[in-house]
Amino acid sequence: MDDEAVPAFWRSLGLPGLFDVHTHFLPERMLRKVWAYFDSAGPLVGRPWPIRYRGSDADRVATLAALGVRHFSALAYAHRPGMAADLNAWTLDFAARTPGCLPSATCYPEPDALAVADAALAAGARVFKVHLQVGGFDPRDPLLDPVWGRLAETGTPVVVHAGSGPVANGFTGPGPFGAVLDRHPGLVAIVAHMGAPEYEGFLALAERHPRLHLDTTMVFTEFFGAPPPGLLPLVRDLGLAGRVLLGTDFPNIPYAYAHQLEGLARLGLGDDWLRSVCWSNGLALFPGAA
Repeated sequence: MDDEAVPAFWRSLGLPGLFDVHTHFLPERMLRKVWAYFDSAGPLVGRPWPIRYRGSDADRVATLAALGVRHFSALAYAHRPGMAADLNAWTLDFAARTPGCLPSATCYPEPDALAVADAALAAGARVFKVHLQVGGFDPRDPLLDPVWGRLAETGTPVVVHAGSGPVANGFTGPGPFGAVLDRHPGLVAIVAHMGAPEYEGFLALAERHPRLHLDTTMVFTEFFGAPPPGLLPLVRDLGLAGRVLLGTDFPNIPYAYAHQLEGLARLGLGDDWLRSVCWSNGLALFPGAA
């Protein structure tokens, strides 16, 4: 399947479009550094990773519109102190001037983490992003504890890259973030990449924590991998229960956007599952999305 076939894919399911919870738009200077890192196959990438969709913000927004992606995010992530507030100002402004974009924010373990998060929430942030693999910090850091508490209190979902893919560090895997969920059971979390490669551990966390969700970002593609076949019944059940969401990592993917959808369709989990994952689960988690 190529990108021109994507609208036919969602129309065949009777959907009005796609809801992609895991896409990235960044300030220009940061975006260029991220792409340069991917281009050089840096240590946190660990393999060649050619970026498929480049061009300007306007070009990439137009690409999503042509694909039929009606709702998406601008997930930025702080990887050192002093970044989060500026990133949040940019992503929130981007969402304000970009129809369909969820107002997105990030946080980092630093003394003013709660104040930064509260400012973003007051400005309308509806989803947060935390990247433990790139940031290299412990989600159990006491500086983050009040932020997790605030997000749980407000019901604000947070997309967390907690799995060890593509390259592990000491704070990835289901153990560290599982401890956060145990302390804050009301936290609405979306585990990016379905927790790859620790699929089994994160799916087990989802069984224990009813507010834990998973996104499909890069999973079931030829580039990234997939949970063992024995876990697919649980993936099906969680998807039908509203807890698996479409994610793609657009634009930072080395293949056509359509390949993600093709991978999901090939699972044979049924049209109801595809409708839930590609549209209704996102809308349920973000009611009234722009």
